[in-house]
Amino acid sequence: MKNIALVLILLTITSIHAQDETITTEKMTETISINDNKILRHVVLFQFKKGTTAEKIKEIESAFHKLPSKIKEISSYEWGLNNSPENLNKGFTHCFFLTFKNEEDRAKYLPHPDHKAFGELLTPHLEDVLVLDYWTN
Repeated sequence: MKNIALVLILLTITSIHAQDETITTEKMTETISINDNKILRHVVLFQFKKGTTAEKIKEIESAFHKLPSKIKEISSYEWGLNNSPENLNKGFTHCFFLTFKNEEDRAKYLPHPDHKAFGELLTPHLEDVLVLDYWTN
């Protein structure tokens, strides 16, 4: 009798969990497909290697600042340095924030020769990078 009760409890929990996943997946699909007035954000965080000179960091910043004038698919751009008092940045100091009108524009940006050239300048001095893309809500 205890085994039957245990099986019934497990089946109920599994059924509830499956329903929750279905609802979540449906909501996610709905959100993604309704992006008529939304824009695509591309957030890039850099952590530089210890010993990277201030001059080299300035050169890298300057090179990134030039990308919007070289790559027409970037519809807006901003950047900044971490100044959070929470000390949760995990060594990331630079945030670059690009906006694209659609995924096609981002797809042209990623392999663009000027973006690739920037990567070649950056990579030897990069300890870590974090990239996050999202559609605005």
